[in-house]
Amino acid sequence: MKVECIDFSETGLFAPIFNDFVQQKEELKKFYHRYPNLEAFQEQVKEKSEHKVNREVLVEVLKSQYAQVSKVEEAVNKNIDSLGDEKTFTVTTGHQLNIFTGPLYFHFKIITVINACKQLKAKYPEYDFVPVYWMASEDHDLDEIRSVQIEGRKYKWNTEQSGAVGRMKTDGLEALAEELSAKNSIFSKAYKEAGDLADAVREYVNELYGKKGLLVLDADNHKLKSEFKAVIQNDVLNNTANELVENCSSSLDSIGYKSQSFPREINFFYLKDSIRERIVKENGVFKVLGTEIQFTEDEIKIEIENHPDRFSPNVILRPLYQETILPNLAYTGGPAEVAYWMQLKPMFEAFKTPFPILLPRNFGMIIPNQIRHKIKKLKLRETDLFTEREELKKQVTKKITAQKLNLNDERQQLKLLLSEIQQSAGVIDQSLSQMTEAESEKIRNSVDKIEKKMMSAEKRKHADKMRQIDEIKDYLFPGNGLQERKENFLPFYQADEKFIKKLMKAFDPFTLQFHIMRWDG
Repeated sequence: MKVECIDFSETGLFAPIFNDFVQQKEELKKFYHRYPNLEAFQEQVKEKSEHKVNREVLVEVLKSQYAQVSKVEEAVNKNIDSLGDEKTFTVTTGHQLNIFTGPLYFHFKIITVINACKQLKAKYPEYDFVPVYWMASEDHDLDEIRSVQIEGRKYKWNTEQSGAVGRMKTDGLEALAEELSAKNSIFSKAYKEAGDLADAVREYVNELYGKKGLLVLDADNHKLKSEFKAVIQNDVLNNTANELVENCSSSLDSIGYKSQSFPREINFFYLKDSIRERIVKENGVFKVLGTEIQFTEDEIKIEIENHPDRFSPNVILRPLYQETILPNLAYTGGPAEVAYWMQLKPMFEAFKTPFPILLPRNFGMIIPNQIRHKIKKLKLRETDLFTEREELKKQVTKKITAQKLNLNDERQQLKLLLSEIQQSAGVIDQSLSQMTEAESEKIRNSVDKIEKKMMSAEKRKHADKMRQIDEIKDYLFPGNGLQERKENFLPFYQADEKFIKKLMKAFDPFTLQFHIMRWDG
């Protein structure tokens, strides 16, 4: 793939807090630890080396989870074993268990961490770096993961299950695979043979990225949660995180940045069987909302001690859980993730846990030949693609027409004439001046209407080019959103078996820009 990169700010699609982070604005620096470049990892490694994680448990859990995988790649086994070594570190990304991988950017996240580890190994050969995909298996929002869009058509998994999505049975997904022409694919096999959705996702992600050494971790695990007991108890009983995150969020708000996530007094759900519901404290009793389950303080301490796996962190404490159990150096996420991590730094400091480097995932747009030809015909630049649809049509029409389509000179002349009329009328009677201004406004509006009609008429003369613009925008911005956030990877992958390899070659994890990729598929 040929790649062109443009600054995020040129797209007009990213929030100010993300643009300012990438541009290293001074006022944001106190909200993160180190800027994501290769040189920053030297100090990050030193700092994380002093923060001990239970590597033995981590390796044991990973080996147990991969025992469910039909074929474990040698690179995966090697990376699992290497995590037992104090000189091995991880670079992690996380994502929901969207069916059939969900939108394209799922792959962009994973490719970012794989490529980052490769570059880190070249820069610091005395250490090993392992890419990790952290499955959001405890999330309970089924609606966010149950559908997938493929070439503009939405496919939906019809299931009535509840609770943590990773624990859900995959019934119905094999039939859906057949419906979207993925029968006998890695998805069909995974959904047919897996015990639950987490097992299925691990299976097909391993098939896609196992040769690159990517490790898939399901943190919904008793042994891993046992490493987090102290934080669980602190949050449930002392609510430390709530005040720290609220104060940090207020500081961000005070300099003009909106909070992305909001802490609660207790930042854990109770997770058991098919329920995942919030824990709240009312009149000294700890209750699980929507159920009859409740605990006294002594009882909930015992529950945390004996069943830490029943306490599922929300968006505030999941990052701290991750950094507690992994020898992690950097977290890779999208704009909203980078933003909400910046609300958390004081909490990490309070729990004496190194704050990871925030490495934005790669962002990109894939332009196949047929769309590229249309862009070339219209003589559009990469930045033009992000122009709002109707504005782009106006710009193209103005370029190709021989007619004058704006009345700016006439407006200026009219402004002078109307001003003279208003002055003359005002000399006779002041009330006439006000009436003249009102009539003048009507005239100006009429000129605007005439100009719009002229533009519309000229667009109709070039209907073919306007249709081409619609086709470009519909393909690259389906539903007026970025392609990477809407479309699935399957059409690209089925058309080109080397598609993922080409993506890996096209993306640079430390080039913090938007990648525009010309795909010859």
